[in-house]
Amino acid sequence: MYRFLLTPRWWAINVFTVVAIPFCLFMGSWQLGRFETRVDSHREQQTQADDARKAEAEPLRDLLPVTTETSGRRATASGRYDTEHQLLVPERTLDDRQGFYVLTLLRTDDGKALPVVRGWLPGDADSKADTAKVPAPPTGHVTVTGALQSSESPGSKGVRSGGGLPRGQLGVISAASLVNLVPYGVHDAWITATEADGAMTPVPPAAAPGSGLDLKAFQNLGYTGEWFVFAGFVLFMWARLFRREAEAARDLALGITPEPAPGGPGQDGPDDAPQKRSPAGAA
Repeated sequence: MYRFLLTPRWWAINVFTVVAIPFCLFMGSWQLGRFETRVDSHREQQTQADDARKAEAEPLRDLLPVTTETSGRRATASGRYDTEHQLLVPERTLDDRQGFYVLTLLRTDDGKALPVVRGWLPGDADSKADTAKVPAPPTGHVTVTGALQSSESPGSKGVRSGGGLPRGQLGVISAASLVNLVPYGVHDAWITATEADGAMTPVPPAAAPGSGLDLKAFQNLGYTGEWFVFAGFVLFMWARLFRREAEAARDLALGITPEPAPGGPGQDGPDDAPQKRSPAGAA
């Protein structure tokens, strides 16, 4: 009764099923592994962040370049603030309030400048009343301590990408954004100061890129479910086809032939009904 399994059609179906189900299970397991890796990375980043807040500050040169291990670590740098190139970073939120960062470049002793976010102020960076609250940077030789951060990208959270910003404002905190604004080299990193002057609020450090439970992590979890559903669907369709073929083979063995569809070959349709002929000579 199951000789239909040896037909070329069913050979193709069986080969597809045998290949498709393990492939779907493998892809689902792979996506699940990626999600678990992101969860572990997030936990590790939280642990590192807690340790970084408790650890002693280290010289900036010992923490560069910024990696997932050094991001958030407390760093110290010495130099003089460039008061002529203080910038405002608009549309940055803190505690669900809209405001802006106050960024000043620190000309470090090694020659390069380090972007320092001295704090956050509520309000609009385009408002003269709000920007009037920005305190002047300290003068003279200073030592700054803050959380080390990697350069932002246009896709970073909270970043205002694109142009159109007025003079004195910066959308993305990165060396690439600052290289055309200042006549000296800039470190490919920045720090958010631990203490803020005046009415400013210190900006908490952000998690290292790719270490948090972002949208991509939950996409991996969603893809995991999809691949497992695909595997179940392939098995379901194979079972359904097998059952239908087995029932047809059993009926054929019992001499039961399927009824032809209405209007099919061998059946008279409305147009095939015999027509009565009129008597000869009838009008």
